[in-house]
Amino acid sequence: MSPRNRHRPPAGRPAAPPPGTREPSGRSAPAGASAGVPAAESADADADARAGRPADDPAGERARGRAAYEALVQRMAGSGETRGGEAGGEGAAPRGGKGGGPAPGGTGALPGSTAAAPGSAPEPGRTAAARGSTAPASGGLPRDVRRWLAERRLLDEAHGQVRSPQRALHDLVAEHRSRIDRYREELHRGLDAVDDVLRLLPGMAPTRWETVEAEFFEDRGRLRDRLEDLDALCREQLLCMRTAFPGRDVLEAGLTSDVRLLERGVDLRVLVAARALRGTGVARYLSALMDHGARVRVASTVPLHLNVFDRAVTVMAVGAADGRHETSGDVILHSARLADSFVRVFEHHWATGHPAASTVRRPGTGGAPEDYSPREREVLALLAAGAKDEAIARRLGCSERTLRRLLTGLVAKLGADSRFAAGVQAVRLGLID
Repeated sequence: MSPRNRHRPPAGRPAAPPPGTREPSGRSAPAGASAGVPAAESADADADARAGRPADDPAGERARGRAAYEALVQRMAGSGETRGGEAGGEGAAPRGGKGGGPAPGGTGALPGSTAAAPGSAPEPGRTAAARGSTAPASGGLPRDVRRWLAERRLLDEAHGQVRSPQRALHDLVAEHRSRIDRYREELHRGLDAVDDVLRLLPGMAPTRWETVEAEFFEDRGRLRDRLEDLDALCREQLLCMRTAFPGRDVLEAGLTSDVRLLERGVDLRVLVAARALRGTGVARYLSALMDHGARVRVASTVPLHLNVFDRAVTVMAVGAADGRHETSGDVILHSARLADSFVRVFEHHWATGHPAASTVRRPGTGGAPEDYSPREREVLALLAAGAKDEAIARRLGCSERTLRRLLTGLVAKLGADSRFAAGVQAVRLGLID
């Protein structure tokens, strides 16, 4: 073969560059690089495929990035190609000396990059990018490793420098602080805009919603069991409005719970509709309540059938959905605000009623001696002996408030309008000597 045709490629094959020559980009074309694909990316893909690394492996990427950074620092230290940091950095370490890595707060030139010596002029025709080319050092690193180093500001590919951890940390903090300041400013502008719009809508401020816990009952037996729990929890006051009463058996069963409630000193007030007194056993039930200190009044009309416990819980009958007068069930509302509204309704109608003693018993008679319990007789005897309320309450083992309610019931039961008149009536009936 003649020397002229020695390097001529066979027909149909592109001419390969002579050995030792570079491509226009300044780096040798690696084997396996395909046309139209950057050589570095092709090499990265081949390296990843050969190593069997998954495309998304944060832990492995972190380990490879740290190893690559330490290798770069060692190569820089071994070659002695370090230079002083930027503003405030230390001077270049002596060639081959200790601490040849990036100086704290500074940067180090990548091995293979052209770093101008101090005081020397740049070579003619070479740009800054060419002088800081990272091709010899970072071109062999996998793409994910280069990205990992660049994101942590440990690698500056634009200037062909490896940065110290101190400098990288400083840059990261500065960037995040700047970003936070920018976000804060945008947030303040947005809040100011919201305030400006709200000031234009003074009458359309959102109302505050309150969630009310409600219990619905269609079975009166289950409701009575629940009322026993509420009676046990009641501490101060129980207000009742009655449009009707259940049968005698139910009244007698509930009387025991009501008496226990009165003995604990709970203020029990019952407002009864006049037509509700016609029920069987109602007069006897109300008389027993008054004997234990309950206050009972009768009104011509009572609008609701309800109980209000300690101005916090309301139990009331609800009407049918079709608007008929028959009740379709009961509801328990756990809301102090609603309870306070029902208390006002109660107080308004309570003021229009009259004491039930004149209706339940024959006025002026006080009933027969057998209608008075031993406890009531003891109270009357202590009053006749001149005992004070405090001493009587201590003797009975109850509070003075409970005693006062008991005395009120006794005065009404005797058909009197004062304690003195009640004493006179008790003597007339033979209740006391």
